[in-house]
Amino acid sequence: MWIADKWKDYEVIDTQNGEKLERWGRYLLIRPDPQVIWDTGKSARGWNSPNAHYHRSAKGGGEWEFFDLPDQWSIAYGGLTFHLKPFSFKHTGLFPEQAVNWDWFGGLIRERIRRDPSRPVKVLNLFAYTGGATLSAAAAGAAVTHVDASKGMVGWAKENAAASGLGDAPIRYLVDDCRKFVEREIRRGNHYDAVIMDPPSYGRGPKGEIWKIEESIFPFIRLCASLLGDDPLFFLVNSYTTGLAPSVLTYMLSLALKDRGGSVASSELGLPVTRTGLVLPCGASGRWQGRI
Repeated sequence: MWIADKWKDYEVIDTQNGEKLERWGRYLLIRPDPQVIWDTGKSARGWNSPNAHYHRSAKGGGEWEFFDLPDQWSIAYGGLTFHLKPFSFKHTGLFPEQAVNWDWFGGLIRERIRRDPSRPVKVLNLFAYTGGATLSAAAAGAAVTHVDASKGMVGWAKENAAASGLGDAPIRYLVDDCRKFVEREIRRGNHYDAVIMDPPSYGRGPKGEIWKIEESIFPFIRLCASLLGDDPLFFLVNSYTTGLAPSVLTYMLSLALKDRGGSVASSELGLPVTRTGLVLPCGASGRWQGRI
């Protein structure tokens, strides 16, 4: 398991009975987590005094109950600053477990630039959300194309970039359907040194196109593989869908990139839990790595 254990501003304090108690900077949140199927009692401090609690509805969805939480606040990781705010379906605008991937590909980018400083590293970040991966790649020295279908998420990513001192970094922000953008880039003959994708389990395109990850992910990985240049650096696929085990990600990347050489590794992602000393699973990632 790849564990995001370098956080200072974020912490999973405890987990039990379908929920996790988290510290986001100064604030304690209780949010649902479907992986937490154990009931160990609420002995950790904080369960009875959170700043906000997201209550899952038995009919689907849910709502926040606020006690003492600002509309927006910030946390930091590795020199980056991320604005947070509670919004629909329990989210805050950041997935902390992804920090272990940020550290991995940030190291690859820095080493490639160190070896060949005259050659820019071009990264394509698809389903890019609020820009955690975008900012990590840009901070390492890459030129990043950030693509997300939500105008609000792209605006949020720009705010995070400005807060992180990366407002003038070579980041191209695009509000677009990811598949249609990739198809246009292929027709244009454009290429990238690395691809990052964090696709949803289910979604709809601007014209009602249905995205179901089990049906759509492999054709899309193959499509994106054709955007890689002659000497690609890495390809990262994230999945929060329970049915997509790490071995499935390994298989898909191995098939899609079989002619590229390199190596493939996949694993669950995890966050350490302070009270138990155990690790909370948080989805999986597949990594293909080329020559540095």
